[in-house]
Amino acid sequence: MSEKIYQESTVIFQHAAENIYCRSERITRVDRETLNGHKAVTIWLTGLSGSGKSTVAEMLEERLFKKRCQAIVLDGDNVRHGLNKDLGFTMESRKENIRRVSELAKLMTSKGIITIVAFISPYRQDRTAAMIIHEKDDFIEAYLNCPLAVCEKRDPKGLYKRVRAGEITGFTGIDDPYDIPEKPEVVLDTWKLTPDDCVEKIIYYLKERGVFLWTS
Repeated sequence: MSEKIYQESTVIFQHAAENIYCRSERITRVDRETLNGHKAVTIWLTGLSGSGKSTVAEMLEERLFKKRCQAIVLDGDNVRHGLNKDLGFTMESRKENIRRVSELAKLMTSKGIITIVAFISPYRQDRTAAMIIHEKDDFIEAYLNCPLAVCEKRDPKGLYKRVRAGEITGFTGIDDPYDIPEKPEVVLDTWKLTPDDCVEKIIYYLKERGVFLWTS
């Protein structure tokens, strides 16, 4: 792209941004929450590859569905097949990956949905940014604590094997850091607890937090 075209496209983008306004909604979030029988929150599952994020997320979604809750899972791999398929695995791409998902989760939550995010999201700074993007009290960080050795033994996608073979570099927990959450609302020791136990622990926390508007 030539410098002239780049400058012109930048000006167009800026002008477009200046003319974008958030519209008011006739159906409010409170309306949706009242109909659903529960408040909306984003439950952000973070942990190493193989720690159990996808399994817990899917089982939690199913459990909430059976309770007639409006819930949806945003899974890291699935999102990278569509919305974020243009992103790689550099630090900058990973940050943008989390930023986009944070905005999407915020949007879903604003529509009265319990949004379950299952992403490694290795950098504390990015998870903090995700929390800040959300409205106050809308963000729940759940840390799936599992030793690297256990995750590597599980290796459900065969990624650790490829890392050890030198086929993958910049892999979280091996040659790229994972920042352990400092004060997560929920800690799930997935190397000790069953997936059912983990889901039950999250459900209990949601009840204690007053997410469910029904009492049974």
